[in-house]
Amino acid sequence: MLVPFLIMLREGLEAALVVGIVAGYLARTGRAAWLPAVWTGIFLALALSLFAGAGLQLASAEFPQGIQELFEALVGLVAAGMLTAMVLWMRRAARSMSSDLRASIDAALAGGSGRGVALIGLVFFAVAREGLESVFFLLALFQQSQGAAAPLGALLGIGVSAVLGYGIYAWGLRLDLKRFFRWTGVFILFVAAGLLAGSLRHLHEAGLWNGLQAVPFDLSGWLPADGPVGVVLAGLLGYVPDPTLGELIVYVLFLVASLTLFLKPAGGDTGAPRPAAAGL
Repeated sequence: MLVPFLIMLREGLEAALVVGIVAGYLARTGRAAWLPAVWTGIFLALALSLFAGAGLQLASAEFPQGIQELFEALVGLVAAGMLTAMVLWMRRAARSMSSDLRASIDAALAGGSGRGVALIGLVFFAVAREGLESVFFLLALFQQSQGAAAPLGALLGIGVSAVLGYGIYAWGLRLDLKRFFRWTGVFILFVAAGLLAGSLRHLHEAGLWNGLQAVPFDLSGWLPADGPVGVVLAGLLGYVPDPTLGELIVYVLFLVASLTLFLKPAGGDTGAPRPAAAGL
């Protein structure tokens, strides 16, 4: 439950920040009449995400076993790629996101009769990106989890992110967004590493990958995957008590490469103090 909650909290907050920046800028510049276009873009993006998720889930239910394993491997690969790209993009873009969005709004509303469509498209693509990332992540997670805990955690994360996003927009709520995105980014990279290792496992079960199947260690005797600690570690870090050599290599190499890219100082960061909280 914790993993989908944290992922959806971050994804939802990113989308809420974008919407809040757009809505706040329109209101402050005397263009609040364009707010219906913002809500239209949000609705269309949510509809696309829901239809994409439902379609993929229904299609996968009809697959034979081998194709099902391949589908789960591909979903895991796509989810890991999207999560990693999102984390690295946010690290670069957070510094200028607000000014870039304002410039995009001005450009969208500077045209002629197509200004409403341009604004709808701006919001649609911004929110749809987060929605489709969430769809692939949740598909990968729901394929590995049983019961209602994961969906409930995802819904709770969306709800909390919506409340925080509205608080930032309407009440001037101050959050240490830089620290929030940094720590959740590290967490998401561990989740992505687990998804990659799981995809390699699914490829083996589909009969497409049979290399590096030796098991270098087995911790199931003292830290079983179905025990309380094992369940938490599996959800948070992708823990498997008896990984194959291939899964271990993929997990470690991905973490080393992605954490190095994510944690290195950003270009132009002089280390000077910056405001801890981001306003809109």
